[in-house]
Amino acid sequence: MYLIQLNVSGLTENQNRLLYLIDLHTAKATDREGSDRWVRKQALSVLIYEGVIAGIFNYDYAPQSALIENRRVWINVSQEGQSDIELLREEELINALLVSSKSYKPVVLYQVSDKGKETLAQLSRSDKEAVNEFAHKPSSRELLRTAWDGESFWLQSSSGYRKRSTTTDTEDVSYVSSAYIPQCLRYGGRPTLSNAHRAQESGQAGIDNIRDNDLEEIITLNSVSMIVAEYIPFGANQIVQLNNNVGSTERVQGGYISNIIDGDSSGTALELSPELTSVEILDYTQTNHINFEAEIRFREDPGVVQVETFGVSLNAEGTCFYGLQVEAVMSRVKDNISLDHLSRILVDVQQDSSSIVDSVISQYQRDLLELVFIGDAPNRNKINLIIANEITPHLTAGEYMDKGDYENEFKQVIGDTRAAYDITEQDSLIFGSQGLLVCGPHARNYEPLLCAYLQFTTLDLFLQNFFSRIWILNDDLKASKEVVAAIEYDPSALDRSRNRLMTLSNEIILLDQIFGYLSEALEMMEIPPEPPEQAGRSLYQRLEISGMRDQLVRRVNDIKKNLMASQRNLDLLRERVEVETQDKSTQMSSELERNTKELCTLQLSNGDAVRSLKVLHTIFAGMIAFDFLDRITGDWTVVDSAWMTEFFETTIKENILLWFAVSMVAWAIATFAVSKRLFLLNWRSRGTTKLNVSINRNIDTAKLRELILEKEKTIEERRYEEKRQIVKVVYNESLPADWGGAIPSVTLEYDDNNAILLDMIIEYNRRDARKDSILSADELKQKVLHEYENKAVFVIDTDHSKHALAIEKRRSIVSSVSWQEPTK
Repeated sequence: MYLIQLNVSGLTENQNRLLYLIDLHTAKATDREGSDRWVRKQALSVLIYEGVIAGIFNYDYAPQSALIENRRVWINVSQEGQSDIELLREEELINALLVSSKSYKPVVLYQVSDKGKETLAQLSRSDKEAVNEFAHKPSSRELLRTAWDGESFWLQSSSGYRKRSTTTDTEDVSYVSSAYIPQCLRYGGRPTLSNAHRAQESGQAGIDNIRDNDLEEIITLNSVSMIVAEYIPFGANQIVQLNNNVGSTERVQGGYISNIIDGDSSGTALELSPELTSVEILDYTQTNHINFEAEIRFREDPGVVQVETFGVSLNAEGTCFYGLQVEAVMSRVKDNISLDHLSRILVDVQQDSSSIVDSVISQYQRDLLELVFIGDAPNRNKINLIIANEITPHLTAGEYMDKGDYENEFKQVIGDTRAAYDITEQDSLIFGSQGLLVCGPHARNYEPLLCAYLQFTTLDLFLQNFFSRIWILNDDLKASKEVVAAIEYDPSALDRSRNRLMTLSNEIILLDQIFGYLSEALEMMEIPPEPPEQAGRSLYQRLEISGMRDQLVRRVNDIKKNLMASQRNLDLLRERVEVETQDKSTQMSSELERNTKELCTLQLSNGDAVRSLKVLHTIFAGMIAFDFLDRITGDWTVVDSAWMTEFFETTIKENILLWFAVSMVAWAIATFAVSKRLFLLNWRSRGTTKLNVSINRNIDTAKLRELILEKEKTIEERRYEEKRQIVKVVYNESLPADWGGAIPSVTLEYDDNNAILLDMIIEYNRRDARKDSILSADELKQKVLHEYENKAVFVIDTDHSKHALAIEKRRSIVSSVSWQEPTK
């Protein structure tokens, strides 16, 4: 233990600096209209870690599983720092606020109290300067705040300065392990093999990459076995398929396994990564269980030596045990294993156990896990059980629960400590939020009770995640109601509603199937009898297995009610979509009927106009012909000339029908000339390229109006509905040279209330354009839309995120972040 020095305030240097750090990120409102500022516990944990790395705090840290934005992540947490936060709360130097997150998990926030402000007034200048140096942007007083991007935490300032935090970079130690399966889970078969003969490998060539060079080892363990356990929905048929997957029934059992799907099973060869897992079958029954050894062959950081062999026990109840015996850690063989090193080994065990079991279970089971853990199943949380033959120092349970160094050490491997008991004078039991630790010379005698306890605690942990997933499903249903309500005015809402209904229906079906597996597992799990010896009875009472089973039964029944309510909400949502669909169809039918009537009326008018035009065409041609002749035979004509008089008298007057014939010929010539001209005009008008483009995109109506003002607007019509204001605008482009010599006409139809551009019609007369500059239909569309993009008319990346389903949010995070293999 390091020497603790108290100053005038009665706090240690670490506690004073921590209080000042909290004060930098919090503030109280100065008046009623102002607002308080609180710092979140998770953000503070990141800042404390950065302070440890910067040498501001004299704390240790260890990796711990945390849920951040519905994603489970391993982050480096200082348990000593968390302990000091609790002490500051007990001394009323900081206030705590409890709220709930979107994932229905509790969120704790802190703020310096008035008493804490008085204490900070006594803080030395050197302590303040030390904290300011790492808490602010270099060479400035811009405070660094934490931000999460889906993969890593960042420290960023208001001016844009960013620095990636290494709090999510877990550290490795070299170690050697052997497979370990408690004897109570075995049903014959050979014993597990030992790697004790390889124990020296981790000390001779192995290193670690721990960034803290001053780890304080307060507690050590001898002869350590670790079991990581979880619940996965299983059944008799799933066990049968699993046995087939790993070759239990074959003559030569086991082999290498991988979760890669062979997309060309009829081909000759398959190429894949050499990072595989070797499986050796120990014992199995066709429908009840399977036990096997799994040797991990994953790539590690340079210099890190990890000999990992797991003992895996899977049963039809759904409990999965992954056990290993620690043979050596670094240069320490078998004994004197520190909890700091064990915490880092547990990260490997938790991550690698997911890879192992995901390789052997069915795709259906992987889909169930992806549903419950919202696409983050590889990082799902599990329960830790640590069994040791001896603990140093050996103290009573009460002495371990000191709210100080001892508890902080235990928290690194089993989470927040809840209770500690003395089973016997030599054996101790410590409960934590993420598991339990049993140590003493008789610890392994309690394996049957401990394994039975793990069965129920893993089911309890899965139920917590399952319950949270149902509430997230209900949030998705609520958001879907808003999407359905938008069908009336949003053209894309109907398709989105149908897709959401399909996704939500599938999720509820799978959740209902998971519920069936949970109910069956509770029926199959047996409560072990109370041991006859005093130590066993004491442990039996402390574990409270029978009471835990009753609680789980009640919780499963409660979840059934929630699941049924979600199903009814989905049915109501489906009915509402059908109603909105019918309303949409009725609206379209009404519009179609109105348009048809208008077309019929227009057709009648067009028919009358065409007939009238034909008559006028004929009369007009005759008038031209006769006017032409009148120029010849009017008041002054050539007939009055001497040379024409004789011809007129002898030819025209004596032949009465001759002039009529001449008149008809003139008429015919005039008719031909006018028809030819009309034909040319019609020919040019029929060279129009017409594009009907369905847009259905959100727009900035102000930008659109600015663009239209630059054009030659010819028509504007508005139709007012209950939730929509449909505007129809027709405009002509103003620069023929930009369009090959022909000016296109653009017709827009948009919803002014909801800022949605519905349709666009582009008309372009290619026969008016220059032959070498005629634009194609695609070029017209691209040119017009490109202008809209340049004028920022379209709202880029329409935000539907508040209505996104939980699984869609997960996919968006995955697609927006450049994922890398987790650091091991």
